[in-house]
Amino acid sequence: MPTTGCLYVVATPIGNLADFSGRGREILAAADCIAAEDTRHSGKLLAHFGIKRPLLSYHDHSDGRVREKLLRLLRDGATVALISDAGTPLISDPGYALVKAAREEGIEVLPVPGPSALIAALSVAGLPTDHFRFVGFLPAAQAARRRRLEQLKSESATWVLYESSHRIVACLDDLALVLGSGRSIFVAREMTKQFESHFLGSLEQAAAWLRGDANQRKGEFVLVLAGHAAKGEEDQRLPEALRIVTLLKNELPLGKAAAIAAEITGLRKNVIYKAALGNPEN
Repeated sequence: MPTTGCLYVVATPIGNLADFSGRGREILAAADCIAAEDTRHSGKLLAHFGIKRPLLSYHDHSDGRVREKLLRLLRDGATVALISDAGTPLISDPGYALVKAAREEGIEVLPVPGPSALIAALSVAGLPTDHFRFVGFLPAAQAARRRRLEQLKSESATWVLYESSHRIVACLDDLALVLGSGRSIFVAREMTKQFESHFLGSLEQAAAWLRGDANQRKGEFVLVLAGHAAKGEEDQRLPEALRIVTLLKNELPLGKAAAIAAEITGLRKNVIYKAALGNPEN
């Protein structure tokens, strides 16, 4: 009985080409076929590294015949490398159906780890990483996006989502509307690329940052959001928030002092503001 081939799931750079691992380049250079999300985009990457191998377009809209062709190659002993346009395949990228089918047939599937926008953003966000949830892309339509956020608003873990340049401002506005403007967020733009930039602050501040500079609204975004603080956690953080408001009250309006306290403690601004109104020291 002939030995089946191997499907390699290969991570490619999300921006900086120097991040491409030596093993990843070796696997692609030796593959019998490379299944790529966009062959034109991936063709440029391969050309940069001098890799000349057969390319086959495979993406979310590919029909079953393309997947069957790849599976037939694997059954016949070929080595197939699966790549996406950038980063690690299957993380908001195509490939799940192919990997699932290969597994079901007993075909070996091996990862070739490397860049991932999700992990890269989490590693530098400064928000808790011991428990996180990957949301991916929110719905494009506003009503559907808000419904999805309502479903997520009580999530206590840090959560990560992707967004495009033409929806980033509307997305932040909806996040602030549903979650409260004081929720902490880390915005990573164009990670590992020439014009990479980061912002950490409240949703209100992040929206102002983007609106204040058109250049910051360009490119690809990863958003890392603080999870919802449970009632018990709010009770624990509130005394510290009120202490901050007390320290600032002689220099700033109450609303501004509450906003700063919200940024520091992660509590919602309106929770701090209402508590401060009832605090004798304020």
